Amino acid sequence: MTSRYGGIEAGGTKFNCIIASGPEDLLAEARFPTTTPEETIGQVVAFFKDHLPLVAIGIACFGPLDLNPNSQTFGNITSTPKAGWEDTPIKNWIQRELDLPVAIDTDVNAAAMAEGKWGACQGLENHVYFTIGTGVGGGAVVNGKPLHGLVHPEMGHMVLPHDLQADPFPGGCPFHKDCFEGLAAGPTINQRWGQPAETLPQDHPAWDLEATYIAKAMQTIICTFSPQRIVLGGGVMQQLHLFPIIRQKTLAFLNQYVQSPTILNQIDHYIVPPGLGSRAGMLGALALAESA
Repeated sequence: MTSRYGGIEAGGTKFNCIIASGPEDLLAEARFPTTTPEETIGQVVAFFKDHLPLVAIGIACFGPLDLNPNSQTFGNITSTPKAGWEDTPIKNWIQRELDLPVAIDTDVNAAAMAEGKWGACQGLENHVYFTIGTGVGGGAVVNGKPLHGLVHPEMGHMVLPHDLQADPFPGGCPFHKDCFEGLAAGPTINQRWGQPAETLPQDHPAWDLEATYIAKAMQTIICTFSPQRIVLGGGVMQQLHLFPIIRQKTLAFLNQYVQSPTILNQIDHYIVPPGLGSRAGMLGALALAESA
């Protein structure tokens, strides 16, 4: 019998659940709105109980998370702005209910793993994945493994240069105001310009400003992690006309300091959209399950 795995893409708006034996063999799928932990996790557990037996479950989860395996709260959601979900022991809860091995990581780390295994970063040992949408988050794969540390990277909350004369918007992050997320997430575009990003025409000044902030973040990431490739996903990056602007601005901000032919001559293949499209997070959960 083919090994079957469960994957959970746990987001602030909805939980996507899949049963699959591989990226091209999706056997069952369900979506549940993110309401209370009791209701949402209850629906998730019921879905997987209907599809047993499974080898393992992977959870690609919004955060922040406690990812220290020696911690008593390993696998818990911690200081999230998602109301009602702070200190939720999501890993242990699902593991207890289903009596299966469960692996958990941030949604962006999981997406980075999936892009390395099946997507735009196959064959690379070091790469970074960003989602730029409702929030901004970044995951890194270093030497073939997702990067953890004291906790896990929070690349969406790096501080960027903010010219208040050019952009007087104070920033939308409840923790840091004008960090990367506070200046460039989808809701910020809405707040700054008074209409949703997807309704703005391609020649609207919003996009040049958005590309500027993203490129400033890319400059920092390139100088900090030296990744072999950067993948930009999420709802905002469905505006594909952003990519050439971001690439050119990144080159300008680097100012030829990083002397790599990959960046200087092949920037179109260096900062790229997800090879897995909108499935990166979901397949990241599957990659986690296989690792469990």
